[in-house]
Amino acid sequence: MDNNRPKIGISTGDLNGIGIEVIIKTFEDERMLQHCTPILYGSSKVFSYHRNVYKRPDFKYQIISSAEKSRNDAFNIINCWSEQVALDLGKPDPQHGVYALKALEAVAYDIQNGKIDVIVTSPINKKNISLEKEDFTGQTEFFQQKFGTEESLMMLVSDNMKVALVTNHVPVSKIAENITAERIRTKLQLLDQSLRRDFLVDKPKIAVLALNPHAGDEGVIGNEDDELIRPVVKSVNEKDGIMAFGPYAADGFFGSGTYRNFDAILAMYHDQGLVPFKALSFGDGVNFTAGLPYVRTSPDHGTAYDIAGRGIADSDSFQKAVFMGLDILRNRQNYDEMHANPVRKRSLNFREERIDEEPEDLEKIEKEEQA
Repeated sequence: MDNNRPKIGISTGDLNGIGIEVIIKTFEDERMLQHCTPILYGSSKVFSYHRNVYKRPDFKYQIISSAEKSRNDAFNIINCWSEQVALDLGKPDPQHGVYALKALEAVAYDIQNGKIDVIVTSPINKKNISLEKEDFTGQTEFFQQKFGTEESLMMLVSDNMKVALVTNHVPVSKIAENITAERIRTKLQLLDQSLRRDFLVDKPKIAVLALNPHAGDEGVIGNEDDELIRPVVKSVNEKDGIMAFGPYAADGFFGSGTYRNFDAILAMYHDQGLVPFKALSFGDGVNFTAGLPYVRTSPDHGTAYDIAGRGIADSDSFQKAVFMGLDILRNRQNYDEMHANPVRKRSLNFREERIDEEPEDLEKIEKEEQA
């Protein structure tokens, strides 16, 4: 067995939602263990209850006391609490917020201390956790605060679209006041860097959406697009070398399929970006937090109380979150290595340009470059 395969730390999420169901469905395929070592932060008692509900008696797991003791050939569970928890699948329980938070705290601690390599979070009930932690507004913000990162970037990623947000979980009434030139610039910088380092896009093209309908109609429906957003787009092109375009009116941008011409889209607020994303990619997308020092992904759906306990939840998004976390981890390692070794970077770029050459000729050219 490969002892160096990445360790995936999985937070248990809301105990009455579909999180544990999609985890079971993802890792009951033992081929997943060829790619990573999964470690669930939660409760073996709760997990066993779900396993019985979903009639998966053959799903084996290993209880471990720490991530260092994880087994490569098993699904591992770290118990973050010992008490018995009452479960009623499909119904939100205010008492469960404390347990979801314990799992988040534990997985954050372990990745900060080098015990795991990637975090994949299960869906949570924000209200329940906020009863335990008053300033809690979402997992994205939780990890940003926990890791001491001044800014992060919430991204939804699918095979055909990447959407990032200037504002995350902000009430609609407060969106405009939270959109500043500095924040747009910072988010564009984070997005450009993430596309390069996390997704290995060499020259990313970014579309920026307008805040107002019809991009303000030359000030008739608002001045923010002409006076705030457009100057920032121009500035990052000239000063930061970021290929940003816009602002585009959101309805026509998605309706016409213009989004296909860009590597990523920066939306001004949550629903502006996520409604079209989920309409076009629901169940096929992954939530990724760019700008953090560690890799964190999650499925693009919530707790889905309406189907919890029925065994019909689709695990595709969770599985994609695992694979995307592994891909981004590897991409970051390759990107950092290439930029720490300019000679290797030039050689690799030259290989891409000369891909039709015979292998021995390319090896000769690379040796000459290194000499």
